[in-house]
Amino acid sequence: MGKFKTEIKWGIIFVLTTLIWNFLEKSLGFHGENIAQHAVVSNFFMIPAFFIYVLGIREKREKDLGGTMTFKQGFIAGMIITLVVTVFTPLTQYLVSTVITPDYFQNKIDYSVEIETYTQEEAENVFNLQSYMVQSTLLAPAIGAVTSLLIALFMKKS
Repeated sequence: MGKFKTEIKWGIIFVLTTLIWNFLEKSLGFHGENIAQHAVVSNFFMIPAFFIYVLGIREKREKDLGGTMTFKQGFIAGMIITLVVTVFTPLTQYLVSTVITPDYFQNKIDYSVEIETYTQEEAENVFNLQSYMVQSTLLAPAIGAVTSLLIALFMKKS
């Protein structure tokens, strides 16, 4: 475990940042009265997410690897951060959906039916806790792998 202390730390920072981001989205009305803008606003989470990976992989290089790092070492560090994030994803989604913003799914259903994106039944099948848990748990490793790859390419140092 000590070998991966840095990656675990940054994975947990990522999870906490996700919770804080969702709290801010909720507080600013993007899970309610401003839900029409939610899809756009939530994409801005890529900025702190990417920054967290950069800081985590950089710390791995500077503190754990003596200032040098191969592409492979950087990619593995990013993937371990991703593993931590992925393991916590169902719990994170549960907390967001039941504690931070329990009315999110109903608001999303109502909005998507109102603008005729989905029928009521289709919207209920898309916007629910189980669906979001599955989607986010499958998406986390894919996005984490791409992020890790990109950062490792630029952070390698001999």
